[in-house]
Amino acid sequence: MAQQYASQQPPGYKNHIEKVALVGASGQIGKHILSALLETGQHTVTAITRRTNTSTSTSTRTLPLPASVTVRTVDYSDPVSLSTALLGHDALIITMSTSAPLDQQTKLIDAAAAADVPWVLPNEYGYPKTHRGLAADIPIGAKSAAYRARIEELGRSAWLGITCGFWYEYSLAAGARFYGFDLNKRRVTFFDDGNTRINTSTWPQCGRAVARLLSLKVLPDDERDASPCLARYRDRFVCVSSFRVSQREMLESVMRVTGTEVRDWEIGYEASVERYKAGVEEMRKGNREGFAQLMYTRLFYQDGCGDFESSEGLLNGVLGLPVEDLDEFTRIAVEMAQEHKV
Repeated sequence: MAQQYASQQPPGYKNHIEKVALVGASGQIGKHILSALLETGQHTVTAITRRTNTSTSTSTRTLPLPASVTVRTVDYSDPVSLSTALLGHDALIITMSTSAPLDQQTKLIDAAAAADVPWVLPNEYGYPKTHRGLAADIPIGAKSAAYRARIEELGRSAWLGITCGFWYEYSLAAGARFYGFDLNKRRVTFFDDGNTRINTSTWPQCGRAVARLLSLKVLPDDERDASPCLARYRDRFVCVSSFRVSQREMLESVMRVTGTEVRDWEIGYEASVERYKAGVEEMRKGNREGFAQLMYTRLFYQDGCGDFESSEGLLNGVLGLPVEDLDEFTRIAVEMAQEHKV
């Protein structure tokens, strides 16, 4: 990628992403990314999974993955194991739980550099990391920045970040500390007046966004080519979204889905600034649930931080992402809450 145009590359240069390594292929977002990658017909996927130890031997975890997916088991304590698994890949996508060891992503980034993987998508899904207020008020921002800085420091890969807001169906179903709803008890707490709009995305939309981003050609054909290509987003965040919606609009959707009316709901109000401070205090006292409260509430501040569609613009059109039905995914959230699947 030292040269600017595909026409200037050596003979045999491949101007597209073909081989993709995916960490967390059976996880919450990983399975949607995997499905979308396979649907494009342009990618072959390798699922990177940890080697697990039993009392008698080392074995591979059984993953519910399509037969077309290659599974590579790795040992995170062995850098050679990681870099060997990544050799020959055009991109590495990292998805992992917040409970994963803190150094695990760093090890993957280092291994991608050692294996000369040109593109890395770190575990960057959620709120806009470039907003100064959010960066200062949400503690994980500094850790995310450190991962991106590590990629740039090594200088062998480019990074791509996905700004998609929080996942809609999960966040609506997960309880009052998230989008303010207890769906089963028919309670909602509006932050401020409940009219602040934020961008939020469904799991399938995030999966499509990643797959279609990696389906773009890598470089422009020549100096006259202004069509979309991956190089234009090198070391940048890509903003995508399913809905720009307020809590009140979420409630309207929930009422349509459940056949309820306002009188059926217990509605409360809380100042977003005070709710954020309460979450911070809970974290200080050791209650990890306070983190979800402070993070989600901060996105609803009236400084527009959660509405990145208005401030940054979306890449939905460039990627050909569909317009989704809010009620369809509200219904999924209601079912998740009823079945306690969060």
